[in-house]
Amino acid sequence: MQGYLKDADARQGRDQAIRIWVARVRDAAYDLEDVIETYVLKVAFRRKPNVLTRFTGIFIKGVNLYRIGADIKKITTEISELSSIMPSFNLHQTRESGGDTLFQRQQERRIAYPHIVDPHVVGLVGGTEILVKHLIKERGSRVVSIWGMPGLGKTTLAKQVYQNDKVKRHFDCFAWVCISQQCQGREVLKEILTKLISPTNEQRQEIADLGKDQIAERLWNTQRERKCLVVLDDIWTSDAWSSLQAGFPMNEETESRILFTTRNKEVALYADKNGFLFEPQSLNDDESWELFEMIAMFGTKDTNPKIYEQKKELGMEMLQHCKGLPLAITVLAGLLARKDTVDEWNAVHKNVYAYIRRGTCLGPDYKAQFPEDYEIPVSTLTKLWMAEGFISLESVEIMEDVSYMCLSELIGRCLVQVGKHGSSKKIKTCHLHDLMRDLCMLKAKEVNFVRVVNYSVASKT
Repeated sequence: MQGYLKDADARQGRDQAIRIWVARVRDAAYDLEDVIETYVLKVAFRRKPNVLTRFTGIFIKGVNLYRIGADIKKITTEISELSSIMPSFNLHQTRESGGDTLFQRQQERRIAYPHIVDPHVVGLVGGTEILVKHLIKERGSRVVSIWGMPGLGKTTLAKQVYQNDKVKRHFDCFAWVCISQQCQGREVLKEILTKLISPTNEQRQEIADLGKDQIAERLWNTQRERKCLVVLDDIWTSDAWSSLQAGFPMNEETESRILFTTRNKEVALYADKNGFLFEPQSLNDDESWELFEMIAMFGTKDTNPKIYEQKKELGMEMLQHCKGLPLAITVLAGLLARKDTVDEWNAVHKNVYAYIRRGTCLGPDYKAQFPEDYEIPVSTLTKLWMAEGFISLESVEIMEDVSYMCLSELIGRCLVQVGKHGSSKKIKTCHLHDLMRDLCMLKAKEVNFVRVVNYSVASKT
């Protein structure tokens, strides 16, 4: 069933019938979980009754068992019905090693082409200068990394550096590869080598026949002999770097450099603990407006000043929801650029979150249930994760350690931000970026994970 659900989950965004079916499966799972908890609470672990309440207890236990049995029968019927209609969706069982078609589509969307430089760039001049300086510096860091949360413009910044005149003059050869989530070491190393040496057709065939270790050796030697710049865009895990490391002379004197973009700080530190780390910052209000206006309102100020002012007022309000993230601003502005009338802009204004979410891929998180800008105690979060069954181990001490490791990974991937540290230097509190929380809340409500009660409205009714 899990395999079929993976396929259904991947396709539900394009098929409403599958989306409804997945929601029903989820509700049935929630109902079954409630029944099990009810049994544990009311039947399995009740204290032994005394003599006076024994007969009453037997009666109540019988009633509870009957109700629980009826609930289980109802859920079983629902699951049987869901199973019977599943074949009509033509779902395929997806195993851990499968899903290549979906992965290939996702990877194709993620690929960034370095020769295509985005014309709409704001707020990257300072970062570009810093990164260029570290790349071309004599005896500088072997690895220079751009890391940060999704949507900050890491790849856009890397393109600016890659196309910089100083960088072009300093290095002899260049390679840009997109790694993404599933890194196939041999293929990536072969692609890098091919781009660095620009082989003839005969050499290409020779490289294609080599094993991974032979390709890695040639790549290693190429970077020793020449000044190479290799950009590894969107590298996710330390394992991905481990599968490529043999092709890079990390412990040798060389003028070649590696530029990472990653959302996981630990990956950059794993590759080179002495490497240079750069974290782009969100755009300020002026920069956000400059980027938005450049895309959504180009040339409209001179043609119709009145409409321009009306759109500007709506645009400034909508920008508050983007929280300075270039990806969110670009998605919103790109949508509005195709809408000419103020009425169309008003329609987007009323549903701005939904429009931003369509173009950004940020997943749900348990922390969406906390108030905005709330400092979440790590101890509380750990207990909630354990209570929900997200971390299922027998030992409470081990569960707490695993919870902390999970939180550290989320922080390393820039999905969660550190609040305060305790006296032992461990993370004491954490919080979510406002836009991340808003998008998580939308997804959490969509899957029935949380329900938001507006007390201010409720108190008036």
